[in-house]
Amino acid sequence: MSYSDFNHAAAVQAIVSAHSQAMALPLPATVQIPWAVDASVIQTAAREACLRMGFIAADAECLARAWQQQVERVGHFSPQDWPGEPDDFGMRSWPRQGSYLSCPKDLGLYAVLPDAAWVGRMAKAGVPTLQLRFKSRDAQAIEQEVQAAVAAVRGTGALLFINDHWQAAIRAGAYGVHLGQEDLDDADLRAIRQAGLRLGLSTHGYSELMRADALSPSYVAMGAVFPTTLKRMTTAPQGTGRLKAYAALMRNYPLVAIGGIDATSLPELMASGVGSVAVVRAIVAADQPETAAMHLMQQIKQLSGERN
Repeated sequence: MSYSDFNHAAAVQAIVSAHSQAMALPLPATVQIPWAVDASVIQTAAREACLRMGFIAADAECLARAWQQQVERVGHFSPQDWPGEPDDFGMRSWPRQGSYLSCPKDLGLYAVLPDAAWVGRMAKAGVPTLQLRFKSRDAQAIEQEVQAAVAAVRGTGALLFINDHWQAAIRAGAYGVHLGQEDLDDADLRAIRQAGLRLGLSTHGYSELMRADALSPSYVAMGAVFPTTLKRMTTAPQGTGRLKAYAALMRNYPLVAIGGIDATSLPELMASGVGSVAVVRAIVAADQPETAAMHLMQQIKQLSGERN
């Protein structure tokens, strides 16, 4: 199809029809779809189609550029072919200089826990990957909790990431740090890398995936997949259709799905291509947390074996 023959309206409708079942989120009634007059006809159509499917503007723009690159690479426009090649998104090839230390490709069950006592409990239960998400404004309490959590995993084989408190994590010699997008502006990322800590980053869509990729972290967390009451989210739950697309694009990273996950959703999540699922309430709110963790680990191991 030549550009002169390109039908904008038909292309928009074709993209929406091909991908709305997997990718669309409810569109607020008040949303207005802006027009990008300086973009190519294909890029403009892709952008409008993505906005119609409920992608935020930054993600729609990212996808539109990737769709244009895909067309230029393959030589034709196909509304059925969702962009999924790293090159089309401008991602650098591997291996890379300046990347953070690696961690296992499949991190397995990833328990996000409120304090060091929970960290020690789940480390002894054999959970392979743990995160201390300790909420406090007391610097001394933070320091003590991080030190206690690092001590609690010694000799267990568990990999411990510290959420947010990167300075304390460096001083305690933690395995890694996990940061949200809002933390990237304030954290000393160079100091984390030079200290030899792994870095995990939260993402909530294509534009944040690209921001994370530019830093070459140790792993990428993607969500929230399902609704969650544990944290106020600025973005809508992404769903498993989008998660599968994110996982395909970010396939060179260890990938963690997070947000509203329990045992019933594990089969679909693991089939998406992620190597890890992060849970909070599925463990800390369970009547028997160790038993719940054991069942989740067994299920993940079984599903991983079936996938491989």
